[in-house]
Amino acid sequence: MSFKLNHLHIKTPDPKETADWYITNLGAKIVSETAAGGFRLDLHGLPLNVTDLIEGQTHDQVYGMEHIAIDTDDINGTVEKLKAGGAKILEEIQTGNGRRVCFFEGPQGVCLEVIEAQG
Repeated sequence: MSFKLNHLHIKTPDPKETADWYITNLGAKIVSETAAGGFRLDLHGLPLNVTDLIEGQTHDQVYGMEHIAIDTDDINGTVEKLKAGGAKILEEIQTGNGRRVCFFEGPQGVCLEVIEAQG
């Protein structure tokens, strides 16, 4: 048996606004739009579904998710762009191997992380 990532799903009361945030701040690209107003994004190779709560699903649905981690080759520029765009910086740390990391908040309180790419 093998597995691979299919997508990461973010549920939000305003899919357009949330999709635009990922496009503007993190360079995501729209792959497709659903008839119900949701979006399939490509976040640097990570398939990201952005929808409202989905009618007809019977399990408990909630807005948000835990976090997405993204490598960046310009941690300083990325953090400055996030700050300029109004992102709430939650924590900036350095890992044991010296890589700098910044956790920040996206729409609906979703936690995101940018990691300094290894040389």
